[in-house]
Amino acid sequence: MAPHPTTDWMQLQDRFYRKQEIYTMSWKHMDLSKFMVAGASYGGPIAMIRDEKKVQVFQSKQPFKPTIYLYTSAGKLMEQLQWDKERIVTMGWTDTERLIVVLEDGKICLYDVHGEHTQISLGKEAETSSVIDCQIWGSGLVALTGDFKLVALTNFDEPRPRLMADPGLNEPPHSWTVIPPQFTLSRHVEVLLATGTTILAVDQIGAVDQLITQGPFTKMAVSPNGKFLALFTQDGRLLVFASDFSKNLTEFPTKSKKPPNQLVWCGTDSAVLYWDNIVLMIGPFGDFIKYSYDETIYLIPEVDGVRIISSDKCEFLQKVPRETEDIFKIGSTAPAAMLFDALEHFEKKSPKADENIRSIKTELADAVDDCTKAAGHEFSTDWQRALLKAASFGKAFLESYNVDNFVNMCMSLRVLNEVRYYEVGIPITYEQYRRMSPEVLIDRLVNRHHHLLALRICEYLKMRTDRVLIHWACAKITKSTDDEETICLMIVDKLANKPGLSYAEIAKTAYEVGQPKLATRLLDYEPRAADQVPLLMDMQEDEVALEKAIESGDTDLVYLVILHLEKKLPPSEFFRIINKPMACNLLEVYFKQQDLKILNDFYYQDDRRVEIANIRILESYEKTDLTDRINKLREASKWYQDDKEHGFEAKAVDEHIRLLQKQAQLEKDIDGQLIGLPLNETVHKCILAREWSKADKLKSDFKIPDKRFWWIKIKAFAEMREWDELDKLSKSKKSPIGYEPFVEACIKAMQTTEAAKYIQKCDPAVRPGLFIKIGDFKAAGQEAYASKNIQLLGEIRNKCTNPAIAQELEGWINQLQNR
Repeated sequence: MAPHPTTDWMQLQDRFYRKQEIYTMSWKHMDLSKFMVAGASYGGPIAMIRDEKKVQVFQSKQPFKPTIYLYTSAGKLMEQLQWDKERIVTMGWTDTERLIVVLEDGKICLYDVHGEHTQISLGKEAETSSVIDCQIWGSGLVALTGDFKLVALTNFDEPRPRLMADPGLNEPPHSWTVIPPQFTLSRHVEVLLATGTTILAVDQIGAVDQLITQGPFTKMAVSPNGKFLALFTQDGRLLVFASDFSKNLTEFPTKSKKPPNQLVWCGTDSAVLYWDNIVLMIGPFGDFIKYSYDETIYLIPEVDGVRIISSDKCEFLQKVPRETEDIFKIGSTAPAAMLFDALEHFEKKSPKADENIRSIKTELADAVDDCTKAAGHEFSTDWQRALLKAASFGKAFLESYNVDNFVNMCMSLRVLNEVRYYEVGIPITYEQYRRMSPEVLIDRLVNRHHHLLALRICEYLKMRTDRVLIHWACAKITKSTDDEETICLMIVDKLANKPGLSYAEIAKTAYEVGQPKLATRLLDYEPRAADQVPLLMDMQEDEVALEKAIESGDTDLVYLVILHLEKKLPPSEFFRIINKPMACNLLEVYFKQQDLKILNDFYYQDDRRVEIANIRILESYEKTDLTDRINKLREASKWYQDDKEHGFEAKAVDEHIRLLQKQAQLEKDIDGQLIGLPLNETVHKCILAREWSKADKLKSDFKIPDKRFWWIKIKAFAEMREWDELDKLSKSKKSPIGYEPFVEACIKAMQTTEAAKYIQKCDPAVRPGLFIKIGDFKAAGQEAYASKNIQLLGEIRNKCTNPAIAQELEGWINQLQNR
């Protein structure tokens, strides 16, 4: 059994803190005093490089090539990076465990844990003035330049360096730090600069003096939740302020005017200062705990404690969680402590077990919960097991207890114990795991190439395994020395039982590392054409991309390939590749609206004469000059004539040319636009202009049928309100279209008297309905009476609103009924 949990407890006022050894470090004889060190939070890796400011004498005697070493928290070497760039100002880690190396010339190198890197710049300001210091947080950084300006970069994936407000400094600040955007009211990064006896708060807008007088401050640190600020003064005091400077919460005299090497937070309730050989933890009420070291150490702040890295071990300093304190504190009578004791008595077959259970019966559920939570706070598997056993023992006495928390804790601890194993070296606490989420932990395992462990955890937690398998496949392609055939078979075999898994990212990796054949083969297994086709295009596999797009039936995807090919290839090659039915159809639809020239070239190379003629007609409508339009139409007519089956279309085009020429002549005598109007509309315009002879000439020249000509005339005369001309037309000869159009035209013009004249000329069967339309119910009734239609008379009577006429209609109905 591991030592009792209280063995390493130390009291600070009414609270307990503990410093647990997590690992014996794998590295040997590591003197941290000679290195610049950067540790990632959440049990992350440690980066180290020889600090040139500390090893000048050593360098002159023993030349060495600068190297950045990446270690796990257990001191296991992960990677070595040969350093041949500018002087390093500082190093830090992102939330995704990428190492940030800030250089004096304003460049930033970002490394993953295997040494793959990208480089970005802080912009001209940093390049010109150089960088003298830098503060890094999980998703960004702020650099201090040689002319004391501040440059902020808040997103490493989309780097856009921005100059912050000028703080007006003439010398470097005594110390400085940043409050990350997620903790500020403005949601923008805020910089705190210690200058003189006060502190300036600087953001994008301006610099505000906080008007405090306790400085100068030679060290400062913001708490993990962004709410508190720890300050070390020049005269050796530690002050704790609210981060908005509204309250001074703590003041503690350390009796050392020398600034500490490090000032960090232990969670959110105590500050930790480190000088050579001494670690001093100061609580919220001014009490302190002192730890001594005879070697250089490095502190890595965590959300719930501090990781302490030394030459031989990794320790974790934290406030003892409430549940753990309740159970193990000497003399504790908390329900969870009673339950834990009850299990011990039960195992000894002592009746005291029953007494304990009875004494906490009303609080037994809370006791079970606390034992479960306390198990989560332990690194020792022995004590985890003991606490979970106590919780399980308590559950047996509860009739209805939701076991979800217990089950989840068991699963979480199994995961945590796996990743804490020294070969993996991620010593996260349950609280850190809860905050970071299983998904992020899986990402970190995958990035460290612990693919098998990540896969097993995903399966255990019933999470999707896609990203683990995809990353494994990409890593296999990048690192493997096997031939492409072997790699392909290996990947496909491993992923065969994962339907729907995307191969596109894997294929992209293969292409990027110079294995295009492997990439193409892998893409054959990609189930989603939308992922498959764009990558094939990037790989210059144009014909395959088009085939896959067509097979998918996705028209947008086919368009994507067509447009890509049209921009990339010469016309002959373009037309050769797209010569497939679906592609051709979509090409015609698209380019008919966007670019007729390309469509014309396509038809020409395929000898499609009728389609070329159709294009000429479309082009003719784009011409504003009449001569140009007619020339295009003549070309269309010629193309139609080349195809014997399209003589009608050729004749129609010739007729249209003749109409355009006639319209051009008519425009000289008639005001208004005629060119381009249809024949019917042209005749209509002539009548409206009282050029009736010209209208007759158009009828004759273009052989307009009488019926259509009469329709045009009736409509025009009604618009002109030329009722005499309309009357003359009706009497000129028998109407080829009857007289209802006359009536309708008059009704539309609200000329009921005129309409009545023509109703009498209409067929007797339609007269009643037409009379009803003009509101002459009596005349409608007379027509119905004459045809002896009693039903129609009844309908007319029902519609009639004039009582006298309605009575007369009723009389006619009676007469017909009595016959």
